[in-house]
Amino acid sequence: MATKSPSHRPSAKSHLVMYGLVALWLVADQLTKLWAEAELTLGVYIPVFGDYLGWRLVYNPGAAFGIAADFTWVLTIIAALAVIGIGWFSTRVTHPLWMVGTSALLGGAVSHLGDRLFRDPGFAQGHIVDFIDYAGFFVGNIADIALVGGAAVLILASFFAPPTPENTDGKDSEPSTVDAVDELSELPWQKKETK
Repeated sequence: MATKSPSHRPSAKSHLVMYGLVALWLVADQLTKLWAEAELTLGVYIPVFGDYLGWRLVYNPGAAFGIAADFTWVLTIIAALAVIGIGWFSTRVTHPLWMVGTSALLGGAVSHLGDRLFRDPGFAQGHIVDFIDYAGFFVGNIADIALVGGAAVLILASFFAPPTPENTDGKDSEPSTVDAVDELSELPWQKKETK
């Protein structure tokens, strides 16, 4: 029978790198929004790649595609809960792929929460600055890229990377998915007998 894989505590160095990535996403999003507000005219399309990709400054009071535009304060509460949840989860991840995905999600979520809290028209009712126009289908920003990209990386991580340990105190209460795969990979005549 295979031995259990030990649980690993996330290292301080790896989390420092992860939170550095969070800060990178946050700063990139906020700086590009400042650029968009300074350089672009509200509602005017400027092509970058013809009709497929361009700049168009808009202020979005709602969620994706302008959904729930009349409920900005509710979206602010949801954004705050998302930041808390992703922040808590980020303290438990140990695999680099999970850290990259989680840092992108957290960076995008924190930036959107900041917009909701501190942008016009007022506290907890702020509008998101969007400026990347995707062929007229929707207009987004760098935080949206972080959120979608982070979710995609986490989906990949769930298939290809070891799972995040449920237990970080060094004691496994149950065999992990990795243990189950290890056991299945042993042929019957290769199994060691335990006494």
